[in-house]
Amino acid sequence: MIAADDLIALVRNYNPKTNEALIRAAYDYGLAMHEGQLRRSGEPYFTHPVAVAAILTEQRLDDATIITALLHDTIEDTKASYAEVEKRFGREIAELVDGVTKLTNLQLSSTETQQAENFRKLFMAMSKDLRVILVKLADRLHNMRTIKAMSAEKQVKKARETMDIYAPLAGRMGMQWMREELEDLAFKVLNPEGRASIMRRFITLQKETGDVIPRITGDMRSELEKNDIDAQVFGRAKKPYSIWRKMQEKDMGFSRLSDIYGFRIITRSEMDCYKALGAIHQRWRAVPGRFKDYISQPKSNGYRSIHTTVSGRDGKRVEVQIRTQAMHDVAETGVAAHWSYRDGVRSENPFAVDPAKWISGLTEQFTSEEDHEDFLEAVKLEMYTDKVFCFTPKGEVVKLPKGATPIDFAYAIHTRIGNACVGAKVDTMRVPLWTRLKNGQSIEIITAEGQTPQATWLEIATTGKAKTAIRRALREADRERFSKLGRELARAAFENVGKKATDKALDTAAKHLRLSDREELLARLGSAELTGREVVQAIYPDLAPTKTEEIDRTRAVIGLSPDQSFDRAPCCQPLPGERIVGITYRGRGVVVHAIDCEALAEYEDQPERWLDLHWHSGTHPAIYTATLDITIGNDAGVLGRICTLIGEQKANISDLEFVDRKPDFYRLHIDVDLRDAEHLHSLVTALEAESDVAEVSRLRDPTRLNAQRN
Repeated sequence: MIAADDLIALVRNYNPKTNEALIRAAYDYGLAMHEGQLRRSGEPYFTHPVAVAAILTEQRLDDATIITALLHDTIEDTKASYAEVEKRFGREIAELVDGVTKLTNLQLSSTETQQAENFRKLFMAMSKDLRVILVKLADRLHNMRTIKAMSAEKQVKKARETMDIYAPLAGRMGMQWMREELEDLAFKVLNPEGRASIMRRFITLQKETGDVIPRITGDMRSELEKNDIDAQVFGRAKKPYSIWRKMQEKDMGFSRLSDIYGFRIITRSEMDCYKALGAIHQRWRAVPGRFKDYISQPKSNGYRSIHTTVSGRDGKRVEVQIRTQAMHDVAETGVAAHWSYRDGVRSENPFAVDPAKWISGLTEQFTSEEDHEDFLEAVKLEMYTDKVFCFTPKGEVVKLPKGATPIDFAYAIHTRIGNACVGAKVDTMRVPLWTRLKNGQSIEIITAEGQTPQATWLEIATTGKAKTAIRRALREADRERFSKLGRELARAAFENVGKKATDKALDTAAKHLRLSDREELLARLGSAELTGREVVQAIYPDLAPTKTEEIDRTRAVIGLSPDQSFDRAPCCQPLPGERIVGITYRGRGVVVHAIDCEALAEYEDQPERWLDLHWHSGTHPAIYTATLDITIGNDAGVLGRICTLIGEQKANISDLEFVDRKPDFYRLHIDVDLRDAEHLHSLVTALEAESDVAEVSRLRDPTRLNAQRN
């Protein structure tokens, strides 16, 4: 275990003005609180907090963070309390220790709903003070370094959690060295055979070619000296997990991988970075498509560097990173550079990102996600992706995740632009909205008044911000449509019991049903979350029909005389629950039309033939046919899936007709037997949600009435 004097010496190396007495007091207090506790390895438990503190000294962090590391398990695992820690070490440190304790208790690899809620708490803690997560990451790193003492089952669980959550989070914060080590330690647990295979191949490669790193490093130094560039050159083999991931992504064996070595050039100035780039490219051939300039376009976590890949000795590719020492400090510690000390003062690194702005940008869209699945998706999209840099027509830079589309670009500019997007131009050329954007492209978004987001955009968009805005717009559009249908259903339900669906009545029903207002009630009624009977029963329990037996077809329509029978008009195919009127025919009884049927216009001058009718309230059998006009993708199995979906909605297909066949789409008319208007609405909603359905609507054709007559 590192002694207190040795730990203080580590801090003093970068911060001569450190509060040695406070660090020593925290060391002694933590040692006393953990006295008698042992780790699974048999070592004294306090060796762990001290090791975590030592890891944080490598990032030159402030005294408060180092002390928090020493005390981070005291409130949870010992008799220490928040009040006592605050009394001894101050409120700032007490809140940091409490924050780490709360993070430790979060089960980030739990069920999806719990995981989403715990991620919310994680980001909430980070937004209060980002140093909390810095201590937690160092805590996880030391636990992974000593994971062998755990049971095999627990090793796998911790390694999976590290690979899925903590490693990507470290990378998102710019702490690339920590991400790589966490990934490799987790890889060693999750796939020991794969890692061992990579290591064996490295050893074989070194035997065959010798250690190429010193040779290439020497060549680069010589080339830089020729060009009077003062710089340091470092080389290393990439981590086993990094190589494994490239093998999986590119689907190739180890022997075919070329860029398994990485080199770093640290210059004295930004100008020298570009001079060094010129010297490297002059000496070695640059690999097309492998150049990135993060100096002119920094990453959101403050990372700046030039990346290029060149063909080195024997045609082997090597990756080269070029940056200044200040840029390198940020590249090593990421967002943590904001708290770094040098010579006793907070280092004023011009490239360090303000943590408050960083966490605000990261969490901005998460707060608007109500659904757990959507929230979790947004978090992972933001945490686990690289960035591309594109330009507006005015030359402004827009940062997007790798794989982003013009839809994402539009929403990144403004939600209003995204909602109104109808097309895009990339480098002045019109492109489909699903086009994947690349670094350096100029994007122009084409908008149109009246345009609204389409459901298919959810499959195109990749950013959490775009997906959130699209879902919100779709919900609002659905709500308006549901509310309109709900008002009609409420009117019919109330008329069935001789009442009117006034705003006051609906407000009262909403209150009884514990809904926010009548608009919420109408939306739920229209989306079939509520039935008309439930709404009526909320205020007229004695009047609402309670019978559950199905209504026989012969008495389904109220308003006919005993000797009259009815047929549904084929032009509008009215369904139970819709407003209807009857037109009498000599010798044919009554034909029932929907109140808004266009075919009724020709009877306006014959009022004696009109009958005021309405459907019987209650449950109707699924025998009333309605025709759907549906356009589906022309892919194998699509029609079968659509038919299965209709069956799952308890609707029967009575006829099917193809009306248009295209290479990519089919348009067809499907006759389905339904119970009522609510049943139709539920079916259409289910079909609209199906990704293979491009469009679906109810078909009403006035010419069908004439065809029936003929």
